[in-house]
Amino acid sequence: MASLRDVMEQNINLFEKKIEYKFKDREYIQAALTHSSFANEHKEFKYNERLEFLGDSVLGLVVSDYLFSTNENLPEGKLTKIRASLVCEESLSIVAKKMDLGKYLFLGKGEKISGGRNRDSILADATEAVIAAIYMDGGFERAKKFILDNLESTMKKTIDGNIFKDYKTILQEIVQGNNGKITYKLISEKGPDHNKEFEMQVRKGTEILGSGVGKNKKEAEKEAAKNALINMGEKI
Repeated sequence: MASLRDVMEQNINLFEKKIEYKFKDREYIQAALTHSSFANEHKEFKYNERLEFLGDSVLGLVVSDYLFSTNENLPEGKLTKIRASLVCEESLSIVAKKMDLGKYLFLGKGEKISGGRNRDSILADATEAVIAAIYMDGGFERAKKFILDNLESTMKKTIDGNIFKDYKTILQEIVQGNNGKITYKLISEKGPDHNKEFEMQVRKGTEILGSGVGKNKKEAEKEAAKNALINMGEKI
């Protein structure tokens, strides 16, 4: 019977073929594909949250450079909105689904049962982690190639007007335009570890603008921002 490490190694081999990149240091991609729920069950493995942090920055730089270089006539405000749309959870989860990323993730038992392989938040975070893994292993240009190979068609569609709605960014821009500041507050956390439900509120000062529920805090914040925009009479 194959050991857990053998199974993981085989999975990584298949993913490398999928993305057409061979890692020199397998620890990067192993961590990128490992969700915290798996690491909680197998303490010897690192998980992808630190890589996600780095990948977010690499992605933002590549997208910013692409938009700046290919759209000389667009003003800063428009470029900012397009970038926010491209690096949002919805956009990244679509990229992940195109490469079947969920199929290759190492998830804990509870996360598998609750549909983690298809959850947008997990897929978006893992996409950023994979970007960081390639950046750490192969450098900036190789990470840039991976991003453009997988996101350039979406970029072109978005520039033409098919923008994903990043409700948090839209709300932030409206509130800041009125000299306000928004904050998100956790109201409740329910359910077992493998099937949590979070409720978040978004506020301007002490004023409650909206609330939302999700499988994680990020998802609940997005729903709260969407609810706030509806309450404010914005078309979404």
